Amino acid sequence: MKLKLTGILLIILLGSSSLYAQKAGLKGGVNFSNLYVDNVDDENMKVGFNAGAYYRADLSPFFAIQPEFLFTQKGSEIVYNGFLGGSGKYRFNLNYVEAPILGVIKLGNFNIQAGPYFGLLVGANVKDVNSDGTINSVETLSRDDFNTLDTGISGGVAFDFAAGTLGARYDYGFKEIGHSQAATNATKDSKNSALQLYVGFDF
Repeated sequence: MKLKLTGILLIILLGSSSLYAQKAGLKGGVNFSNLYVDNVDDENMKVGFNAGAYYRADLSPFFAIQPEFLFTQKGSEIVYNGFLGGSGKYRFNLNYVEAPILGVIKLGNFNIQAGPYFGLLVGANVKDVNSDGTINSVETLSRDDFNTLDTGISGGVAFDFAAGTLGARYDYGFKEIGHSQAATNATKDSKNSALQLYVGFDF
């Protein structure tokens, strides 16, 4: 009797593990990011990249949880008048390690994703772009001038293919990026904003 019960339990466990799949992989793509800043003549999108790893655990045939660990570049190119004693185009480069935790609604190979993200600023600099295309460093602003932690929400869509996934996602930050007085004066109440296009390949 005990042997029969053990066999039944094994069959149930094997059936449930095959029904609710798990997968992991590496992903990478391009970011189109911006900051929302007051008192500027223009706001220009900055192009960067994102790269990292993902893991998806199916909780049902229609829903999964997908945590990720990413390196992502954000920021903006902004035209100022009278910023840091001059005027012109300034390029804000903000590099983060981010951990999105996404809920995934699965509709066949198509899925909808949404959830919070948590970011740690690992590098920052501001570049002054001259009219002839040459670039000067703005030494008065560095990583210490910006908030180290960033939080926000991510949402997007993806299409799963046999070896991986292809998707688009929008990140919207909740926290102001400026920390020091100089950075706050430059960025006002600006927050991170980025459109991500990516492709991932399962292990």
